[in-house]
Amino acid sequence: MRIQVVDHPLVAHKLTTLRDENTDSPTFRRLADELVTLLAYEATRDVRVEPVTITTPVSPTEGVRLTTPKPLVVPILRAGLGMLDGMVRLLPTAEVGFLGMIRNEETLEASTYAERLPEDLSGRQCYVLDPMLATGGTLAAAIRFLVDRGADHITAICLLVAPEGVARIEQDLADVDVPVTVVTAAMDERLNEVGYIVPGLGDAGDRLYGVAH
Repeated sequence: MRIQVVDHPLVAHKLTTLRDENTDSPTFRRLADELVTLLAYEATRDVRVEPVTITTPVSPTEGVRLTTPKPLVVPILRAGLGMLDGMVRLLPTAEVGFLGMIRNEETLEASTYAERLPEDLSGRQCYVLDPMLATGGTLAAAIRFLVDRGADHITAICLLVAPEGVARIEQDLADVDVPVTVVTAAMDERLNEVGYIVPGLGDAGDRLYGVAH
């Protein structure tokens, strides 16, 4: 597994505002959207393309286009939805699937409660969207779910990651023979006693959408 921390002043600037507890939900959503597009630019460096001949107003020339099957973007519900627009802005022809996973707050284990994905993902590049790689259980389970369906190249885009989450994914996916990359804006210090990233930015879902009572 490869971890790529995107080192760019605009990434750092937007992330700083996201972390601020005084940033309201509308601003948080807008900045998360912009940050995801910046991260997606780096995350798609290995997207598969094929040569194509086109004609410009001046002459024929060679270029590239995305190969078929198209990449599959998979936001993990619910917080991953806040990253979807920023991702498909860069990959408008990608297909989108959904994966609903929930973490048991006592055991910190993840389970699937909903999915809308092709049964066969053979030959597919998948881009998983999950704002926070904290304990790692949810993302590890999501990646294994996609691998079990045949995905052969997986990139996860996370706003923040914690060292414990990275270690958990490496451990849980040690037997997976598929390239996995995690692209993130920052590697934070640690998890606290309730599994939140420190310093982090709080609960990404709540900050994106508010607390639903």
